[in-house]
Amino acid sequence: MSLESPLTVLYKEVDGSKITTDLYLPSVISASPQKYPVVIDIHGGAFMLGHSRMVSLPQIDDCLERGWIVLVPNHRLCPGVNLLEGPMQDIRDLLSWVYDGHLDSILKEQGPYRADLENVAAFGTSSGGTLALALGWNVPKPVKAILSLYGAVHFTDPLWTKALPHIAAKLPPNLSESFLNRIYDQRPIPTDSSVSLEGQTESGVSKGPDFSRPRDAFAFTQIASGTVLSAIYPDSRTNIDPEFKEVDPVQNVSSSFPPTYIVHGQADTMVPIELSRELLKRLQDSGVKCGMTEVPNEEHTFAAMMKVGFGDLVVAEAGL
Repeated sequence: MSLESPLTVLYKEVDGSKITTDLYLPSVISASPQKYPVVIDIHGGAFMLGHSRMVSLPQIDDCLERGWIVLVPNHRLCPGVNLLEGPMQDIRDLLSWVYDGHLDSILKEQGPYRADLENVAAFGTSSGGTLALALGWNVPKPVKAILSLYGAVHFTDPLWTKALPHIAAKLPPNLSESFLNRIYDQRPIPTDSSVSLEGQTESGVSKGPDFSRPRDAFAFTQIASGTVLSAIYPDSRTNIDPEFKEVDPVQNVSSSFPPTYIVHGQADTMVPIELSRELLKRLQDSGVKCGMTEVPNEEHTFAAMMKVGFGDLVVAEAGL
């Protein structure tokens, strides 16, 4: 097992979608079974794109050197399933899978590894940060700590309906609605796409958008037009949950929320930093142990290029 070839494990199957997590193990420190903290690292991609191999390998390696087990899960991709019933439920089911002992069953086959179930934490970038935050409420047992790297939050803010001309400029002209809507025909609902919003590579090959693929074209069209939320969470426009109360981390902070740290670029034009500042305020008002680092001059997705060392502040402040 290596950073390039993790163990891939099925943790959930629903309606034909086989949902897996990649498992990375630190070096063995003892011949007898030892408990290791578990960190769940969730990829970004606006809930519509990406997969588990498109996370930062240096960040995983840093976690392994600290003696942590790392899980990098896939989840079903919107819009064939909505945000609450798809990505959020899948990641919450992964957490239950860990707490229910299924991870330990896998670990026993890999050597003297056991999961320290009192020290399970989560982090993620962009939409992955939102999903990490979702492990802090409406779960039987929350994670111990959360790190959100420019996670999407505060969904009632008007910024979420703002068009992004710099993204629209990347789109080819004359994308037809019928072509974009082919994304709804994908069955079973996919858990991976070959493009990343984070700038990562897979097998050394850059995976930029290919607008001949309906999924790439659909996702970037929604981002450009300010319609991501209505695409991934139709309940918000059908008056089932118009205020996003079920899915918005900002509206689900309470005094029992896990310690949380936020990192956000001050020059972010996709998820403006004001949204994370509102999350920080709600955390502080609720008395949650929390903090935030604002990174000057950084746009969205900068964490893919973060070097080991910058994260020391983040880990220490988050209490991971």
